[in-house]
Amino acid sequence: MQQSEATEIASGFILDAPPGELQDVMADVKSLIGNEDSILKELQPSVEKYNKEQLITIVLPGSSQRVIVSEFNELSNGRFFDVESQSSWVFDHTSQKASDVQSYACESQNADTMKSILHSLAPHVQEHYPSSPASGVYPTSDDSGIAIVIVGNKYSPGNYWNGRWRSIYIFHPSTNSLSGEIKVDVHYYEDGNVRLLTTKAVSITTSTGSATEVVKLIAAEEKSYQQELNSAFGRLSEGAFKNLRRQLPITRQKIDWEKIGSYRLGQDIGGARGSR
Repeated sequence: MQQSEATEIASGFILDAPPGELQDVMADVKSLIGNEDSILKELQPSVEKYNKEQLITIVLPGSSQRVIVSEFNELSNGRFFDVESQSSWVFDHTSQKASDVQSYACESQNADTMKSILHSLAPHVQEHYPSSPASGVYPTSDDSGIAIVIVGNKYSPGNYWNGRWRSIYIFHPSTNSLSGEIKVDVHYYEDGNVRLLTTKAVSITTSTGSATEVVKLIAAEEKSYQQELNSAFGRLSEGAFKNLRRQLPITRQKIDWEKIGSYRLGQDIGGARGSR
């Protein structure tokens, strides 16, 4: 296999890594291609893209607050910033760790609105994102809008599942419009490999454009989407999944486990065990 082909395949694995499993995927990639520095170096852009798209969260040194790594708060030279903590830091995309934290003041024509949204957003995130949440509000690249980013992670590798909820909204104060996407990614891998990937587009026009109204509309959209997902899971359980298995044995009678030995299968199993 040529190096370009190996790099392309490995990049696909990295960009498709489930929540909380990038390091596991990287370890698998290294075992497949070996520790070839030339290939690993070419994979770095994919790792950086993954971290920013997945809204990786970290705790800054000397702090207990989680901050987000995204395209919206990226500076030059590998640095990122956070409006609320007024800080910037260097982020190592491979180890997913921060260093060299410095004070940073974000300048924007929408600075007052951003602060108001941050203040209104905090209670919503605290109430509805109980596990490792983080949120951020940043100016868009041309400073005409405000990016509102929310991410909630829940990892349970001991039970073979991990999940992530991502919400990205762009609010334009000049038009009072709010648009964005909600993305849910859940991976379950006990005795199999099942993954849920969903996306919902959001497009709303606010009446007043106030921070309180913006957050209220976000909360309503996210609640509605969660209810849609719950209903979909219920339909799968009662419909498609149930149709995959027989409701009753061919005899149309439930198995009496106390008398399992009287069934032919039980007898066969018992005989097989006795012959060992």
